[in-house]
Amino acid sequence: MLYSMTGFGKAVTELPGKKITVEIKSLNSKQIDIAARVPSSLRAQELEMRNRVAALLERGKVDLTVYVENVAGEASVKLNVSALKAYKDDVEKTAAALGIANPQDWYGVLMRFPDVMKSEAPNEADDKEVNGVMDALQSAAEKLMAFRRTEGEKLESFFAQRIQRIRELLDLVPQFEEERVAKIRVRMEEGLAKIHGVDYDRSRLEQELFFYIEKLDVNEEKQRLTQHLNYFMETMAGPKGQGKKLGFISQEMGREINTLGSKSNHADMQKIVVQMKDVLEQIKEQVLNVM
Repeated sequence: MLYSMTGFGKAVTELPGKKITVEIKSLNSKQIDIAARVPSSLRAQELEMRNRVAALLERGKVDLTVYVENVAGEASVKLNVSALKAYKDDVEKTAAALGIANPQDWYGVLMRFPDVMKSEAPNEADDKEVNGVMDALQSAAEKLMAFRRTEGEKLESFFAQRIQRIRELLDLVPQFEEERVAKIRVRMEEGLAKIHGVDYDRSRLEQELFFYIEKLDVNEEKQRLTQHLNYFMETMAGPKGQGKKLGFISQEMGREINTLGSKSNHADMQKIVVQMKDVLEQIKEQVLNVM
């Protein structure tokens, strides 16, 4: 079964006085690449969170965000009273020295100065908060994987249709092969006929023609391409984490299609090859999204 690397998962855990929200978003990437944003109170647990996410998601460019909201009504940011008092004293002294009146709107003036707000240093999260975060992390990751599986099912349908289309195009090749050989024979004989005064051994011509046509034989390419198509479908039905393997198989498919095109020496066959390449490019683009 296939899993996409694109996904989103969100989970919320409620604790007395706190609300914990974990969001995880992932996009395609060759390896696991995690960008984490966590509160300062949970810095000590960030490495463990990263390790858990890496183990669960395996591949992808991942954005992990953890929010911890204080719903008990306590402000985490307060006025810096000592700074405000110092600024007020300085303003009053300056006004007296310059002989001007004190401002009527003290708050409007004082709030323009720097450092008049202070944040309380966050305490380290207690065990209940850490456990709540880890539970939310697990739930969000599981939801993301469910999302990935849904997208993976769409990819399976997409690939199955494209693989079938390549099979159909490959089945069109044999009808042109006999005609292709006949045309090659005629073209060679016409070329020899244009050379006047030269006698040649007919049996030797047949032998050389046989060797030449043998080099243009595409049966092996057709067989190997069919094997690659079958292997792609078998791999797609296997366990998750097959994205890289599917990429390698699609590369091998491309090699056989290219060789088929170089040997075809026939306009209609080359048109078929072009169509195969177009379908294969669609597969390669989407394989990059497979986990």
